[in-house]
Amino acid sequence: MSMLNWLKVPRTLNSKTSAGKGSSSEHSMDKALQPVHSRCQHDQHAYQQHHYQQHGYLVLPQLLNPLQISQLHQSVEPIYTKWLEQNQPNPGFDQRVNMHSLTLPKYFAGQPEQRLAFFQQLSCKVLVDTLKAVFGEELYFHNTQLFFNPADPQKHNYWHRDLQYSPIPEVQQQQAHAELTSLHVRIPLRDETGIELIPRSHQQWDSDLESKVRFAKDGYQQHDDLPHSQLISLKQGDVLVFNAQMIHRGRYDFNAERLALDLCIGTPHPLIQGFRDSAVQPTMDELAQIKNREWFMEAKKLE
Repeated sequence: MSMLNWLKVPRTLNSKTSAGKGSSSEHSMDKALQPVHSRCQHDQHAYQQHHYQQHGYLVLPQLLNPLQISQLHQSVEPIYTKWLEQNQPNPGFDQRVNMHSLTLPKYFAGQPEQRLAFFQQLSCKVLVDTLKAVFGEELYFHNTQLFFNPADPQKHNYWHRDLQYSPIPEVQQQQAHAELTSLHVRIPLRDETGIELIPRSHQQWDSDLESKVRFAKDGYQQHDDLPHSQLISLKQGDVLVFNAQMIHRGRYDFNAERLALDLCIGTPHPLIQGFRDSAVQPTMDELAQIKNREWFMEAKKLE
């Protein structure tokens, strides 16, 4: 059965039901279909889990509805505008491809209710429940990012694993590689072809060529093409989940404009706990009001 069929529950109802009255046959059919729907969801999540385990990424088509995307866009736009005002004058701005920590209180000065609303949007039920079903109940909220095209149209993209820009030695990264579940949850606010991945590199360490490209050694450049890559195209409403430690690169050349929200979600590991920032987390008062607070509760346990 294809994944498209898994998302559909067939309903064959008696056409001779009384108009304007609740039908006992419809009610019986609904009850009968509940286990079928549950099995379909279980099968779907099992497929998603298997795909991630095998490939290191997962596309969730149209997981979010247009209203959810619109609300996220309305929350992100003023944050991005403030960030631009603060950073455009700085040297090197034209090379920037992302900002981070969108939930910092400074972006909501005088509007604390907007920060709470943003946390509610980030932790919408369908996203929290889907990731819980695939990755388990220990996921915690780490941070947020926003990706966009660089102001310099000549800037090259670059293959990387996220921790290569940390002070953690490469040998230690490799040793802990299979233990880390650090996820990028990419939510495009505009349609984009913006990410290229090397499938299975969440489990496998670099080949000789991958290492030379990733670190620009022996005449190779970080933007050189790598074999077996997967270019991902996303529509508004789609969600891409991928392992932060797999080899990946952003693509700026396919998109005239780009605006992609990124949630950093993961399970705890001693190697990365020093990178947490409590300032991006909700306050206790905010936490009490967030409907789907599991990610933030797990983060609080780590403080």
